[in-house]
Amino acid sequence: MITNILRDKPTRLFIILSGILVANALIAEIIGVKIFSLEATLGLQPANLMILGETYSFNMTAGVLLWPVVFIMTDIINEYYGMKGVRFLSFLAAGLILFAFIIFFFAIRLTPAEFFVTMRTNSGVPDMDKAYQQILGQGSFIIVASLTAFLLGQLVDVFTFHRIKKVTGEKRIWLRATGSTLISQLIDSFVVLFVAFYLLPLLYNPNNDPVWSLGQVLAVCIINYIYKFTAAIVLTPVIYWVHGILERYLGHSTAAEMKRAAMNR
Repeated sequence: MITNILRDKPTRLFIILSGILVANALIAEIIGVKIFSLEATLGLQPANLMILGETYSFNMTAGVLLWPVVFIMTDIINEYYGMKGVRFLSFLAAGLILFAFIIFFFAIRLTPAEFFVTMRTNSGVPDMDKAYQQILGQGSFIIVASLTAFLLGQLVDVFTFHRIKKVTGEKRIWLRATGSTLISQLIDSFVVLFVAFYLLPLLYNPNNDPVWSLGQVLAVCIINYIYKFTAAIVLTPVIYWVHGILERYLGHSTAAEMKRAAMNR
């Protein structure tokens, strides 16, 4: 039975694409605790963009490295398996991300072995257990905001993709793939920071000021979206490349049949 399932190319392809999407979404959430300087990484001077009266550079979460892959996979799955396929995988990915953070929560609270705490002292880490807590123990506000933004972004992406495809048909892959990503990433970029650093802190403790001012939230959102907008445009040829690989793998007749069926799902 399993052998027959794996011999079916559309089924096997769905499993592969699903694994890539879920794995990248989960990894992006975990590595997202690190904030990096894009300019310094590329050996460039800070951009120092003036936004809403303040100066900002491209300091972003490391998770942005993988989100372009997630949204390319979303569009590919949308193309061949329809809205139901993407929605199923989006909720599956969100559930597994939440499960991972629940496990992290309990793992952090395990009593460390004495040698574990000091085992990296010579490498500049005086307390490995505290380092472990800081890396894996992301704040609940960030987790809630990130999952909310991920699900909302995915649902908007799949809806926009199908609306554009209904108008353009099979033509203009770049328009429905890149266009849907640009719209969904606009929402994702603003939701995650607004919820995590402004809305939830304000609701949780209304007597205190938010972690960030509204102006700071909007400025950092704009910086993040500029990066994601640029990445979406640059990666447009990759979408055509992946489509070409899948067309050859499935065969043109099978691929065409799958795409027609996907529009009705």
